[in-house]
Amino acid sequence: MTYKETLDFLYNRLSAFHLVGGKAYKPGLDNTLRLMKALDNPHQKFPGIHIAGTNGKGSVSHYLSAILQEAGYKVGLYTSPHLVEFGERIRINGKMIEEQYVVDFVADNQSLIDEIQPSFFELTMAMAFNYFAEQKVDIAIVEVGLGGRLDSTNIIQPLLSVITNIGMDHVEFLGDTLAQIAFEKAGIIKSNVPVIIGEALPETKLVFIDKAAEVQTDIFFTEDEIACPKFIAYKENNMLFSYQQTIYRSELLGLYQLKNLATVFLAARIINQSSAFNIPEEALASGIAKVCSLTGLCGRWEFLQKNPAVIADTAHNVAGMQSIVYQLQVQSCQNLRIIIGMVNDKDVHGVLQLLPKNAHYYFTQAQTKRAFKAQELRDKALVYGLVGEAYDNVEQAVQSALKDADIKDLVLVTGSNFVVGEALHFYTSITYQEN
Repeated sequence: MTYKETLDFLYNRLSAFHLVGGKAYKPGLDNTLRLMKALDNPHQKFPGIHIAGTNGKGSVSHYLSAILQEAGYKVGLYTSPHLVEFGERIRINGKMIEEQYVVDFVADNQSLIDEIQPSFFELTMAMAFNYFAEQKVDIAIVEVGLGGRLDSTNIIQPLLSVITNIGMDHVEFLGDTLAQIAFEKAGIIKSNVPVIIGEALPETKLVFIDKAAEVQTDIFFTEDEIACPKFIAYKENNMLFSYQQTIYRSELLGLYQLKNLATVFLAARIINQSSAFNIPEEALASGIAKVCSLTGLCGRWEFLQKNPAVIADTAHNVAGMQSIVYQLQVQSCQNLRIIIGMVNDKDVHGVLQLLPKNAHYYFTQAQTKRAFKAQELRDKALVYGLVGEAYDNVEQAVQSALKDADIKDLVLVTGSNFVVGEALHFYTSITYQEN
């Protein structure tokens, strides 16, 4: 098979959650353990850091990868979903997995795939771990796919676990209370593996404390250990912030990153306490300053163009959108234009009621079976006083917003990884044509 044919096989033959939603969810570790055994347990051949949470786990994963890269280590990074290219999911020192490796891995393991019938996520994770083992990474940063306790990634024995925060998302799988969701996320807490809780709520803190006590491991709450970094200013496409009387730069610009950065600083401190790894202050500062350049992270309050400003952010649930709304309140512009599309298993009403009424909206839908129809989204938004037009695809919505926008306007693309991914693809195509 060609690379395209291989990806078509992965997406269509195997259940892919990012395409079909809940039908692809296979809780439990049986398939994963069978895959690992057949591949000679690659997950046991490198140390790792395991990262769960409702929001922020992708940013924390990329920050830690960048910092460890700058400290001189060969770092594997496994995250999901991808926004534009499949290879975004599996990287070593920021470089995406080779297309030929993907083709060969699927071809070489075809009989195993036929026998086990893994999900897309299970096989992709097995591919990543096999790749990391063969490439002899020094360490791998592994982001949880969904939940924690029953997530395929929960087979690893990391040197550190991180749970960024808990919010109401994937309630059909994880439970409809914060405590229930916290219980599922806490499933990654393991004996003798220190765990960091980035943000604890009254409903969740005791859940984490009880789990850590049960497995007899050290638990650290970021808010108890570290003062949150303080925003200073935006300068030269960087966010300047202070922490412990030192000024840092970050390529990630969203103010919500300050909470993530507090967790990153604590994680670096704990990693440094292990005998195997050392992160000098210079590597810490440089990794934070160059996180996007080093890891390829995109879609987090990312400027796609200026004059007018077009910003993309993958916020797709209530907690994520609360952070975006706060950011908008401190952002200056002449007119605010919001391009939004969502998927049908998210809390659409919860997100819509948060959004500012003084913006002009461009309701759209991504090219996925999970997309919430643009016309329906527009109709539901009217209930909350949000006014705009519906567009059949993201490109039309972007072009319409750009046509309407004044040079001092701000255009925000948000609501779904798919919508942001298609906007990024649109801008990549423009850049390619211009060059």
